[in-house]
Amino acid sequence: MQSDNAGQAEASDTGIWQPDLTNRARPVYLAIADALADDIAGGRLAAGQRLPPQRVLADRLGVDLTTVSRAYSEARRRGLLDARVGQGTFVRAPNAPSESAAPAPSLRPAATPAAVIDMTMNQPPLPDSPELLDGVRRGLAQAMLRLDPQALLRYPEADAGFRAGEDDRAAGASWLGRRLPDAVDNDRIVVCPGTQSALLALLCMLTRPGDTVCTEALTYPGFKAIARQLGLRVVGVAMDGDGLDPDALRAAVEAHAPKALYCTPTLHNPTTATLPGERRAAIAAIARTHNIPIIEDDIYGVLPQDAPPPIAALAPDVTFHVVGLAKCVAPGLRITYVAAPDARQAMRLAAAQRATILGTPPVPAAVATQWITDGTADALLTAIRTEAVARQSIARDLLPPDSITAHGQGFHLWLSLPPTWTRGEFAAHLRSTGIAAAVSDVFLTAGPAPEALRICLGAPVTRADCRRMLETLADALDQSPALAGIVI
Repeated sequence: MQSDNAGQAEASDTGIWQPDLTNRARPVYLAIADALADDIAGGRLAAGQRLPPQRVLADRLGVDLTTVSRAYSEARRRGLLDARVGQGTFVRAPNAPSESAAPAPSLRPAATPAAVIDMTMNQPPLPDSPELLDGVRRGLAQAMLRLDPQALLRYPEADAGFRAGEDDRAAGASWLGRRLPDAVDNDRIVVCPGTQSALLALLCMLTRPGDTVCTEALTYPGFKAIARQLGLRVVGVAMDGDGLDPDALRAAVEAHAPKALYCTPTLHNPTTATLPGERRAAIAAIARTHNIPIIEDDIYGVLPQDAPPPIAALAPDVTFHVVGLAKCVAPGLRITYVAAPDARQAMRLAAAQRATILGTPPVPAAVATQWITDGTADALLTAIRTEAVARQSIARDLLPPDSITAHGQGFHLWLSLPPTWTRGEFAAHLRSTGIAAAVSDVFLTAGPAPEALRICLGAPVTRADCRRMLETLADALDQSPALAGIVI
């Protein structure tokens, strides 16, 4: 069809609707939804008319698929469109019953501008794709259909060591294969309900109250909390821009004889440092020489496409390789896979898990297995990585380059403050603007706390929210506490 009004809808020579976004200053997805509304009101789109597939329209407009998906979702929210499974998207008839035009669900909750953006939890950004959400739902349904009801109605078999089933461990081995070059035998896999649970079971297995464990000078607060609960002494090991310093580790091992080393070699939390391959080899050698097990937290490992092989690939005999799905698939799933050095160690870990939580709930384990098997987990990982790249690009555009350390495919960054600010003053100022961030103190295990904060780019709901948050950060960095109204 042809538009009879410049600035309204256009049609290609094949008759596919295409909006003209000229002179529309709103975000592109809203501009597309507005154009739909205008063309329906002006009679240029008729009730029941089929709209082009989202990917086709994205290609024609030169935008990404997510933008068009959000536009169609917004139009459905306004009651303009119907989405019919297996058929496509159609212009809704006037006064059609609301049940026939239910808005397509979104992965993102409705924005609440007045709410605090809580960046104290490092969660992945939400991809906004109705197609992806459909895949998530189909996977959930398939998992429930395949799950044996007896798994819910009875306790797991004691003679199986209360371990997850063969299918779930096979799925874990498959997922770990994205990072480990050699196939992992299923007997080495332990399925845990989240990384926190895995770390608890590992420390219960490897240590006793009063023992010493080593970790980076800045480390995951959840590890510190578990160690404190178990009565362990945590010795922080010096770091630099490349992460854990092997020479400092060697000195700490010789001085304190730790029972384990906990570390995050890839996209370190909070500094985002990634250990070079030679440091990984040096750390593996130290662990072997002194017979110290390594707890390698590789929860961010699949996000970068250029990360070095994990320590477990170099020294599987001394490494417990921990890979959770929370940062790369779905935080609410609470499933983590641990590759133990051998089957005997895996059974010991399963026994420690039994003592703390009895066993892994079968429903989330079944969902994780289904998503890994049918490709949904990979689709979510790709969407999260894509969104992280976009948000890191916004951060690079808005923040001073000498103030941030980040990886382009991660979703947090380490913000070093100018001399005009202390970390406490800056955090207080951010809180007054509706942003909560974690200061360096919560990660500290050794040395003075740096004047820095962890900034979680996945916390804002949308990219627009992320941009506004980063603009607030940029403005604050240019101020002083006095100008910001902070009483010193």
